Amino acid sequence: MNIFTVIFIIALIISYSLQFWLSRRQAAYVLAHRGEVPAAFAKSVPLAAHQKAADYTIAKGKLGDIDGIFGLVVLLLLTLGGGINLAFTFWSSVIESSILSGVAAIATIFLVMTLLELPTSLYQTFVIEEKFGFNKSTLKQFFQDHALQLALGAAIGMPLLALILWVMDNVGPLWWLWAWAIMMSFSLLMSWLFPTLIAPLFNKFTPMEDGSLKTRIQKLLDRCGFSSQGIFVMDGSKRSGHGNAYFTGLGNNKRIVFFDTLIKSLDDEELEAVLAHELGHFKCKHVIKMLVATSVMSLISLGILGWLIDQSWFYTGLGVQQPSHAAALLLFMLVSPAFTFFMQPISAFFQRKFEFEADSFASEHAQAAKMISGLVKLYEENASTLTPDPLYSAFHYSHPPAAIRIAHLEAKMAAE
Repeated sequence: MNIFTVIFIIALIISYSLQFWLSRRQAAYVLAHRGEVPAAFAKSVPLAAHQKAADYTIAKGKLGDIDGIFGLVVLLLLTLGGGINLAFTFWSSVIESSILSGVAAIATIFLVMTLLELPTSLYQTFVIEEKFGFNKSTLKQFFQDHALQLALGAAIGMPLLALILWVMDNVGPLWWLWAWAIMMSFSLLMSWLFPTLIAPLFNKFTPMEDGSLKTRIQKLLDRCGFSSQGIFVMDGSKRSGHGNAYFTGLGNNKRIVFFDTLIKSLDDEELEAVLAHELGHFKCKHVIKMLVATSVMSLISLGILGWLIDQSWFYTGLGVQQPSHAAALLLFMLVSPAFTFFMQPISAFFQRKFEFEADSFASEHAQAAKMISGLVKLYEENASTLTPDPLYSAFHYSHPPAAIRIAHLEAKMAAE
């Protein structure tokens, strides 16, 4: 132990205490407003649906608290408890290559963490989601998904990790610039490949059938000057009753995807308005802005790691006795969230700003009233609480709370 050990423990205490305090605020606020539907939704959302959303939010929050405590214990066992040190010591004695032993040690730690998270994921899916009527998955499907995710992670992530470690070992003091370029290039490549290579491994994507909805969507795309590689319906109901719509891909490989559950929930005009909102993110260049922000933060993070990697106190302060580039990379990934949690409101602020801009775009290219009615249906059918705690939402919500978002759309309608 050294002074950095104390700093790390203090950071953990502050960040986790703040998270638990925010979670308790959220639960208390939602429970306090459970008995009455907010005035703005009194005519459109039944009390039973509002109470279901409150109970669902509270249940997920309780599980999140337990998972947070468990995650804290695991993190301490891996770092100060010597788990990471044990993994690196073992693999370095088995594999002579520092790069391959580093890959093996990091893969081992992430495999252990993944397995330890399985009980929470099982409870979330087959107890909470089942209780509130959202789970459509089976145990077989659940474990198939996780096995496939692990296999893809190993097949894609381990070669990339080996390349990064080679750069760290061989390029020199500015290795972090090369590593950043590789990671950003890889991220762009995967974003481009995801719609056609990765996503179909988990879900079936069917081209939308010709009809009034497809015609309406195509007219919207033409009005907005947007081109894609197709409009697809995803079999989201295979796993969940939640509905969504999204764009995926980059460049000439963009796709528009609707969950089949969403198509069943909303009428054609509401679906058009929801799609117009998603189009707004592209037309307002939110995707590019987020990509730039992510790139800058990644560069800064790697630059900090480039300095920490030569500091012996960084390793010994976190329970690692044999410094290595691979150990530094793993430690940095695991402990940095304790020091950056306070930055979440900044990220959430800009994400909510983007949502307002996308809503404004939707109100100009579709019917704002239909956007509102579609949002109300989505909030109700996904059991999203209409009364989140303001401070909790400032940290955790990438979308504005329902009442604020709909008031913004109503103001746009009044101004027209």
